[in-house]
Amino acid sequence: MDFDLDPPCGVGTLRIGMPRQAAGTALDALRDLGAVSESDRPGQHVFRPSGLMVSIHCMSGTLAAVELGRPSAQTDHVTFRGLDVFATPARELVQRMSAYTSIEADPDDPASFIASDLLLSFWRPFAADDEPREEQGYYFSSVLLARPGYFDTPAQAAERLQHNS
Repeated sequence: MDFDLDPPCGVGTLRIGMPRQAAGTALDALRDLGAVSESDRPGQHVFRPSGLMVSIHCMSGTLAAVELGRPSAQTDHVTFRGLDVFATPARELVQRMSAYTSIEADPDDPASFIASDLLLSFWRPFAADDEPREEQGYYFSSVLLARPGYFDTPAQAAERLQHNS
């Protein structure tokens, strides 16, 4: 199955801002009934047979973010503008994304990157940019697509609230 990241709208039938119940239903529809994982948690996350994890994060009764974890098999693909975010080496993905938007190392975790204009965050446990055999550092392990304001600092959130009042 293909999962196309569409920031800030969502991914597939999981649309940012949809009610929590509808998000849970959309998440459940991604479950492969022929291979249900014991790790699945209804309304929270689903593990597909490929190993792809799809997780939802709700705030104030609506879907605020969708996180996808790297599959172990290539039967599911997560893409952004034609780039397979889990099959493209992390360094190359950052370089290619910088052609569309600003993408910067996370100040708290320099192995991970945030494209704040797109509300996308890419995580890996450590950087191993030159070692393809070290998949956990060579490739990103997860991507998070979020609602506007999700990555705000407390000061930015206060400013956003004041601006929207």
